[in-house]
Amino acid sequence: MLRGFRWQFLVLLSAISLFLVSLAVQSPSAVPATPTPALMFELTDEAVSSTPTPTIEAALVSSLPEVPAVKTYREAVVGHLGRLNPLFANLNPVDRDITALIFEGLVRSNAYGEPEPLLATDWIISSNRLEYVVRLRSDVLWQDGVPFTAADVVYTFSLLRSPDFPGSPALSRFWQTVEVQQLDSHVVRFRLTQPLARFLDALRIGILPEHALRGTMADQIANHPFNLTPIGTGPYQLETLRPDADGRISAVDLRVAPNYRLRPEGQSGYWLDRFSFQLYDRFDDALAALRTGAVDGLQARKPGERAALSGLSQFNLHTALEPTLGVLIFNWQREETRFFREQRVRLALITGLDRSAIVDRHLPNLAVRADSPLFPGTWAYTDALPWPAPDINAARQLLDATNPRGKDSEAEPDPMEPRLGFSILVLDEPALQGLVGDIAAQWSQLGIAVSVEAAPTDRYQQRLDSGDFDSAIVELAMGDSADPDVYAFWDEGQYPDGPNYGGVADRRISEALERARSDPSGINRIVHYHSFQRDFIDRAIAIPLYYPLYTYATAPGVTGVQLGFMGTPASRFYTLRDWDILSG
Repeated sequence: MLRGFRWQFLVLLSAISLFLVSLAVQSPSAVPATPTPALMFELTDEAVSSTPTPTIEAALVSSLPEVPAVKTYREAVVGHLGRLNPLFANLNPVDRDITALIFEGLVRSNAYGEPEPLLATDWIISSNRLEYVVRLRSDVLWQDGVPFTAADVVYTFSLLRSPDFPGSPALSRFWQTVEVQQLDSHVVRFRLTQPLARFLDALRIGILPEHALRGTMADQIANHPFNLTPIGTGPYQLETLRPDADGRISAVDLRVAPNYRLRPEGQSGYWLDRFSFQLYDRFDDALAALRTGAVDGLQARKPGERAALSGLSQFNLHTALEPTLGVLIFNWQREETRFFREQRVRLALITGLDRSAIVDRHLPNLAVRADSPLFPGTWAYTDALPWPAPDINAARQLLDATNPRGKDSEAEPDPMEPRLGFSILVLDEPALQGLVGDIAAQWSQLGIAVSVEAAPTDRYQQRLDSGDFDSAIVELAMGDSADPDVYAFWDEGQYPDGPNYGGVADRRISEALERARSDPSGINRIVHYHSFQRDFIDRAIAIPLYYPLYTYATAPGVTGVQLGFMGTPASRFYTLRDWDILSG
C-alpha cells in the first residue's frame, strides 16, 4: 500500500539526515539563537550616569566560546551598556564606541575631517544649496543578509524627524527641519529649509534596517529588543552579551561580519577576528585590568585618566588632539567689564601673556598650546596667524593708549592703583586653577588685578549660562561633529541663548562664520575659515590656550593603531582594518 510513496519517504529520511549532520558540524562561533531579552528600562533625557542599566537573564546568553587561534582584541570601557542603537549613541559613551563598529552612516569623516562616502556612493547639491540627492551603494548587505536600500535610509530619518522621538531633543529638532524622500531603490533626496554647509557631516549617523524594525514607531524604538540584538552593515556584528553575577552586561563580544567581507573594503585586513568590550564601573578597575593583561586597550576621557595612562611606559601610548578648545573668554556684555569691548585692551592682555609657559607648566602631557579657534589637522585650519610675541612693554603701551580707567588722559596715573581689575571663572580642578593663577601673576605685571573664582561643575555651568562672570576659562567641545563649524560659539546671534557665553559681538567674525556655514563648496569654506581665524587673532576676540590630548593605551603586542583627526573618541577605530595582535 505504501509502495507508491517509497521515494517520498527516502527524500524525507535524507532531509532529516542532512539536518542532523548540520547540527553536528555547526560552527561554535555562530551567533546564539536565543530568545530576545526583555528590556527592563525606559529612556530619559537625563545624563548618561543616571540612565538605568539593562539586565538580562543569564540563561538567555552564553559566554564567548574559546576557539584556538582566534585573534580577540579586548578593550576596557568605563560605564554601562544602554542601547546598541546609533540613534541613541550620543547619550552614552559606551554605546557610541560599540555602535561605531556595528553600524555605518551614509558618510564618514576621513583623516582630515572631510566628509567622504560610506553607504553612499556620491551626492549632488542643487544650485540653491537646499537639496542633496544622495546615491547609495548597491553592494551592501545587512548582517542578516538582506540588501541595504533607500527604504532603510528613509525609515531611519523618519524616526529622527518624529516629534515622538525619545532621544536627544536637539537631534530631533534638527531633523524635523529636513525633508527626506526616496527617489529610487538606491537614491534619496534631502531638502533643507536653509543652506547648511555641514549637512554632510550630519549624515554620519548610523542607518537602521527597516526590515528588522518594520512597523516600529518612534515612541516604541527606545524599548525595542533590537537595542540588544542589533543588525548593522558595519565590519563587526554582535556575537554575545555576557552578564555578570548580578545579571548586568559585563562584556559585549563582536565578531567580523561575514557579509562585510564580501565588500571590496572588507576583503583584506581586519586581522582581529573578534573585538570584545569589557565593561568596568570605575577607571581604576579598567586600568588595573590593562596592567595585568586582562585587556589589551584603554582610552582616557578625563585629565586625571590621561595622566594615569601617560605613566604606562611598557604600553603603546597613542595621542591625538581632542576636538576641544580650552580658551579664555571675555564678558563683552557685562557693564562692569565694558573695557573688554575695546580691542586694544584685549590685544594688550594677549600680548602680556606667555601661553606656552603656562600650558607647559600646568598641563604637561595633558594638553598642547592652542594657536587658533579651530583644530590642527583639519582641512579648515591654518597656522599663518598674526599672533603677537609675548611682550610686557608692548602690552603696557597698548593699555596706556586705551586709558582703561576712564580718567582724564592728562592726569598722572596712581602707580598704586590697578589699571583695571576683573575675575576669572574656572572649574575647581587643581591644574586649571594653577593655570589661572599663573595668568593672574603675569597680568599683575601690567598693573591688572585679577582674582580667581573656582566653582564646582554645576555652579560653574550655571554662571556661564547666566553670564555671571567677568572672564572665564571654558572648554568648547565639538561634540559629535567632525565639521569645523564653530558658529555657535562666536556668532553674535548665539547670545544669550546659545554657547556664545561671553556675548561676543563682532560683525566681521559673524559674517565670516555665516558665509562658511552656508557655502557647501570646500574651496570657498577654506577661504572663509582662514579669514575667520586671522580676524579672530588680529581682533583678539578671546585667548585660545590649549587643546586637550586624547590618549589611548594598547598592549605591547598590538600593532597597526594610528590616530588621526579625532572627530569623536570612536575615531580611534579609523584604521581598525590594520590592527593586529602579534603572537608570542
